Amino acid sequence: MTQVVGTATTDKFSSQLKDFGINPSKVHRNLSTEEMVSLAVERNEGVVNSTGSLSVNTGKYTGRSPDDRFIVYDDKTHETIDWGKINHQFPSGKFEKLLEKMKNFVDNKELFVFDGFVGADPETRLPIRVINDHVWQNMFSSNLFIRPTSEELQKHEPEFTILCINDFKAVPEIDGTRTDVFILIDLTRKIVLIGGTEYAGEMKKSMFGVMNFLLPDKGIFPMHCSANIGEKGDTALFFGLSGTGKTTLSADPNRKLIGDDEHGWSDNGTFNFEGGCYAKCINLSQEAEPEIWNAIKPGALLENVVLKDNVPDYDDNTLTENTRVGYPLDFIPGAVIPSVGGNPKVIIFLTADALGVLPPVSRLTKEAAMYHFMSGYTSKLAGTERGIKEPKSVFSQCFGAPFMPRPASVYAKLLGEKINEHNTVVYLINTGWSGGPYGVGQRVKIKYSRAMV
Repeated sequence: MTQVVGTATTDKFSSQLKDFGINPSKVHRNLSTEEMVSLAVERNEGVVNSTGSLSVNTGKYTGRSPDDRFIVYDDKTHETIDWGKINHQFPSGKFEKLLEKMKNFVDNKELFVFDGFVGADPETRLPIRVINDHVWQNMFSSNLFIRPTSEELQKHEPEFTILCINDFKAVPEIDGTRTDVFILIDLTRKIVLIGGTEYAGEMKKSMFGVMNFLLPDKGIFPMHCSANIGEKGDTALFFGLSGTGKTTLSADPNRKLIGDDEHGWSDNGTFNFEGGCYAKCINLSQEAEPEIWNAIKPGALLENVVLKDNVPDYDDNTLTENTRVGYPLDFIPGAVIPSVGGNPKVIIFLTADALGVLPPVSRLTKEAAMYHFMSGYTSKLAGTERGIKEPKSVFSQCFGAPFMPRPASVYAKLLGEKINEHNTVVYLINTGWSGGPYGVGQRVKIKYSRAMV
């Protein structure tokens, strides 16, 4: 018999778990941040550091494992997914077997459930359920996804479920995975399975991929971008790969933040997919990034940041370059809640050019915007994926190829239509190197990039 804990529990919830086919010994649903922090400390999953935030280490995996991410190949996906180096196929039958193994694995274990939403626009949001075996991972889900009101929680019917069991490892020769780590997305069963890795960003990015698959069918343009809004209600979008400055440049004291990473653009305007931010912490300073610095407080979750005498050392990259903090959006002063905005007046493409060739700033025509969007020229910066130690020039379609499951042309067409419809102006800003390539020229200073914006 499953013991269900927490103020958010209902008979409906218990029967949903039963229908899903899991039988844990104890389930905690939508715990408060304080409850999660104290359980994490009690279970030796993390420590409370000098800022009051919870510090955790993700172990062997400190970044995404893109080669271990698969999408189930079936009638729904065989012609709609851009199969290849990024979107790897996984047989439906193998998925079914692995799902059963995971259900058996969590039998009589203690689990943590977060019920909430992806998408701040009530008309198009996706109700989700995240099931974790580590409480800090559930705290990550609560910080990064959109938290429901108590009324919404009573009625919650998840459309998509993430079963993220860090302690479960696959056996490649039996399960059909590449290694013991797997991120499997089944768009027909509406289930994401994650195992073998404790890197919490896998949950966030899996659901981003799901939204990027679902929304184009509704005429909504999904975007890997940050967004903010000015005093006159003018919305601006910042596109760019990890580490190009989306989070930093959109956190502007004179503008209100809508979100820092994942958005949709519908007929109603712009909306954030998320309820939080997942900001890089390497070399973080109060002077350069005050909003992020001040968000590191009780309720925030610090990942892989080395502590010295319990004080975070943001310059220490011993564990990884990809140190992170996850916190709810309302930790940023003046963040827009609910996180929605109008149709964007300006779009800024951020590219970290490691060759030092692109000018600091250029204005693009609609055609040039679609071209740069399709090519997505930038550099992979150290630490954002396993094995990247120095900047490497890449072309990442749509400024986010790892998360865009459909062919790039689907997204570029939506971009062109939206620019046309709303007379949006597009600029390209180089946040990379000028005066020569990496090693010769200088990385453009954050304050100069801010001034150009």
